[in-house]
Amino acid sequence: MGLLEAGLVRAALSAPARLLFPPVCLGCRNLTARPGTLCASCWPKVRFLEQPWCPVMGTPFSHDMGEGFLSAEAIANPPPFARARSAVIYDGVARRLVQGLKFADRTDLAPWMARWMLRAGKELAEDCDVVVPVPLHRRRFFARRFNQSAELARAFARLARLEYSSAALVRKRSTRQQVGLGAREREANVRGAFLVPDESNHIVRARRVLLVDDVYTTGATVAAAARSLKRAGALTVDVITFARVLPGDFAENDDALI
Repeated sequence: MGLLEAGLVRAALSAPARLLFPPVCLGCRNLTARPGTLCASCWPKVRFLEQPWCPVMGTPFSHDMGEGFLSAEAIANPPPFARARSAVIYDGVARRLVQGLKFADRTDLAPWMARWMLRAGKELAEDCDVVVPVPLHRRRFFARRFNQSAELARAFARLARLEYSSAALVRKRSTRQQVGLGAREREANVRGAFLVPDESNHIVRARRVLLVDDVYTTGATVAAAARSLKRAGALTVDVITFARVLPGDFAENDDALI
C-alpha cells in the first residue's frame, strides 16, 4: 500500500471518531479543527515565557541583559537546583488548564501541556538522565487518585524519549496546603518533606535529574525536593514546570501551588 492509500485509509477510519468525539479547545471546550489546540479566542490569552530570561531562575527580562546576566533573585538567594524553566505565565487560559488537570480530573490535558513544556525546556531535556515528578503524600494521592505532576512528567519523558521514574522521590510527611501561606511559610511547610528511598538511590546517584511540577510559585516546593535529590547524590537537578507565577503576581495567584 502506497503512502497516499495509507493516508486515505487512516482518514476514513478516523472520520467516525471525529463525528462522535469532535476536537475541542483545551481552554474553553469549544469546537476546533484539530485536537490538542486552542481556539482563536483562547490562543491570544496564553502568555508564553520567552528569552531573554535569567539563565538560572528562568524569569523573563524586559530586554536582553547580556550573556550570563543573573536576576537579583538568583544572586541574593541561589537555589539548590541548577536551572528552572516554565512554559507559560500562570494566568487566564493557562490557569484554567492547570486547574482542570489538578481538580477536574482532566488528565487528557497532560500530553498537550507537556508539549509546551518541552518547547521551553529543550536544553534541560538534552542534559537529562531521568525525569522525576514532585510527589504527593500518599493520603493526598489516594484522595485525588492521581498526581498531576506525575502525569506531566510521564508525558514529558515520553515526548523527549527520556527515562521516567515516579519512585525516585517520595513525600515522607503530609504538608499543609500552600494556599494562604507567605513565601517563608511555604518554605517552612515543605522543609524536610521529601526523601529519596534507599531502594531508589541508584536512580538519582551521579545522574542528572529533571524535576517536574505543574506550577512554580515561590519555588519552595521544588527547592525542597531538589535538596533531597542532591543529598541522595544527584549530579545536577533542573526544574521544569508548566506554568510560572511571576514575581509580583504571587498574591493574586495564591491558589497556584496546593
